[in-house]
Amino acid sequence: MAKPRKRYVCQACGSVSPRWQGQCGDCAEWNTLVEDASAVVTPFSARHDLRSGGRAVELVALDAEVALPPRLGTGIQEFDRALGGGLVAGSATLIGGDPGIGKSTLLLQAAANIASRGMPVAYISGEEAADQVRLRARRLGLGNAPVKLAAATSVRDILTTLDEAAPALVVIDSIQTMHSDLIEGAPGTVSQVRASAQELIRFAKETATALVLVGHVTKDGSIAGPRVLEHMVDTVLSFEGERSHQYRILRAAKNRFGGTDEIGVFAMVEKGLEEVSNPSALFLTNRGEAVSGAVVFPALEGTRPVLVEIQALTVRLASGATPRRAVVGWDSGRLAMVLAVLEARCGLSFSTAEVYLNIAGGYRVSDPAADLAVAAALISALSERPLAADMVVFGEVALSGELRPVAHGALRLKEAAKLGFERAMVPASLSGDKGNVRLTGFRTLGELVDHLLGRQ
Repeated sequence: MAKPRKRYVCQACGSVSPRWQGQCGDCAEWNTLVEDASAVVTPFSARHDLRSGGRAVELVALDAEVALPPRLGTGIQEFDRALGGGLVAGSATLIGGDPGIGKSTLLLQAAANIASRGMPVAYISGEEAADQVRLRARRLGLGNAPVKLAAATSVRDILTTLDEAAPALVVIDSIQTMHSDLIEGAPGTVSQVRASAQELIRFAKETATALVLVGHVTKDGSIAGPRVLEHMVDTVLSFEGERSHQYRILRAAKNRFGGTDEIGVFAMVEKGLEEVSNPSALFLTNRGEAVSGAVVFPALEGTRPVLVEIQALTVRLASGATPRRAVVGWDSGRLAMVLAVLEARCGLSFSTAEVYLNIAGGYRVSDPAADLAVAAALISALSERPLAADMVVFGEVALSGELRPVAHGALRLKEAAKLGFERAMVPASLSGDKGNVRLTGFRTLGELVDHLLGRQ
């Protein structure tokens, strides 16, 4: 009988190496290679023809009639928004986030809401005892919810139990603690995570059960385990936020049953996670007094506009000192580009000044429409001339200094008007419904500089 060959699997990226080495050759992580048993290869299996002896699969026409999958509402509108309308029966959802961000709290609240509507729900914890989960439920005011709890890590035991219970929703907290006895290896290894997830997802597909897996994250924020885990599931959600800040954002990175451009916004309170129906009020600071360098920008997350405040500060240095460029909540490369355009096309000098840029409230902006708002904040900070308190700014800046329109301008202006903003500085080519906001259009960034500095 052929002996199984030894192989070493990287616990960070899942790559396979025939021998152990200190650093993974694919992801460059150190001390992540762990010995794993490989499949036994015999001369018969090597010569076996895979084109014979199989079972023919059914081929259907692309234009065949198909019904939209029914949605299982969680009772949390922000959660359903990020999912695209709710959980889908037979789907697998993976949610990741930093420790203590609120993943278990959110799922426990959703499970309690679904169970209170008379649907069977199973919450399987591999990290906490059932009494610990029960105590957290009481602290959240969910102690009377008819959710079935279990503390287990064996996938075989879990599937045997779920076959008898036939739940509509199963929560596994977390997939890195699960263990399958079909293969060797400790819980959390690449092979165990992959095998455990595969068995659980197969059960969900066969029984039309909505499955939610909680995943650990690495130090760089990506979900721990093999990358194939994210390909196996139908939806990947990322729970973002800082412990020092109250807000939390649930963002979809993959969704086979909906879009990935929606977010759900929550606030961590004493009774758990609370929905934030108006995120703009959360990220805007007190606008009572005009301050130089502060500009309000209507960001867009999917179909939801969110007003955030962009804050800039410039500090003049003595001749010869090296200035710093510090950015929080925005792309540092994008800031360097805007500074270069201001210097090359508009005649402003930032070479002897330190530049600090911050997005208030810990929000992260990736919208290219923030270019013009950042430029206005930098001009205001450099000249120490504050913008009007009822002004919003948005638009994309080209390297030539041209201002380009951005998508959904009318939606941004509508949200600004709803919160009491009456004026906006935008690209001159902006089209669409302007609403009740008075617009000031500019063709180039130089025109904006002249306007803010009073050169016109």
